[in-house]
Amino acid sequence: MIVFGMGVNNQVVNSGDKNGTWLSINMCWGVAVLIGVYCSEGVSGAHLNTAVTLAHCVYGRLPWWKAPGYMISQVLGAFCGAFIIYVMQYQNLNVVDPNRETTQGSWSTYPSDNISNYTAFYTEFIGTAMLTLGVYAITDKRNKSAGPVGSPFAFCLLIWALGMAFGMNTGYAINPARDFGPRLFTCLAGWGTKVFTLRNHYFWIPIVA
Repeated sequence: MIVFGMGVNNQVVNSGDKNGTWLSINMCWGVAVLIGVYCSEGVSGAHLNTAVTLAHCVYGRLPWWKAPGYMISQVLGAFCGAFIIYVMQYQNLNVVDPNRETTQGSWSTYPSDNISNYTAFYTEFIGTAMLTLGVYAITDKRNKSAGPVGSPFAFCLLIWALGMAFGMNTGYAINPARDFGPRLFTCLAGWGTKVFTLRNHYFWIPIVA
């Protein structure tokens, strides 16, 4: 999932929007989730999102003792996905951002310049809540099921809608692992500790919200 997501983010940003747009970013992230669900549903129940994993524990869908392993795996997977795309985009990054000063937003989310951390928290909270609501609605056996083939496509459409509706303010992390794994990678790969201190230590908001 992260390979597709980081890939489209970097392709659009590093090309100066010549090889993609905000729409293509949203569409690719949706397809990334679709592929991720197909790859992992039979193994883990498609636990790709730390927030959804936590919700499953709260509502009794997943034993609490499984949560740490799932969450650590999600962060490590996101870290590795970022590394794969970094190697692919290394030469492009050396052209557009040789000192690793401006492209951190291709990897993790940051609020727009006019958005306060309070508004960013609210945006991420609502976006994550709508994601969780959608996941539970799609998988609720009392609803008309999309089936094992259709459900991943429903998740894809859900991500499209979330990005188009809530992405403007923060870039819609809506997944702590998706944000923290690549953020940790960028810290180690040349962007430095500013990825944790920018915008009044914004990094904690995608984790908590």
